[in-house]
Amino acid sequence: MTGNCEYFYPRTRRSVPAARELTRRTLTEWGIGTPRVDDIVLCVSELATNALLHGVPPGRGFRIHIRLEGSAVLRIELHDSGDGEPRIPVEAADESGRGLLLVEALSDKWGVGERVPGKIVWCEFSI
Repeated sequence: MTGNCEYFYPRTRRSVPAARELTRRTLTEWGIGTPRVDDIVLCVSELATNALLHGVPPGRGFRIHIRLEGSAVLRIELHDSGDGEPRIPVEAADESGRGLLLVEALSDKWGVGERVPGKIVWCEFSI
């Protein structure tokens, strides 16, 4: 089975819960009921929050792509038009990047890709 879902969200706080709901609904429609659904939704929440706080300039938004590749890999991508590169905090006192620690711990893989303008932050899950 394969699947693809994408949606654009404006730069507003309501976009984070909306992205979580879209993800949960999409996974349900695709018949993905693994115990990892909560982990996947949490990662979407963290990536969407990071996009809004650090990656989306005023007047812009972000796009989420949810892709089921075959029957084994779910890929989540958040596209934004901001500059800068997400990073994992180096020290416990760092105030930003903690959400990426969750993404790193809960997903099987994650990374950052280039986009003009901006970047794509992605994570993958074996399901």
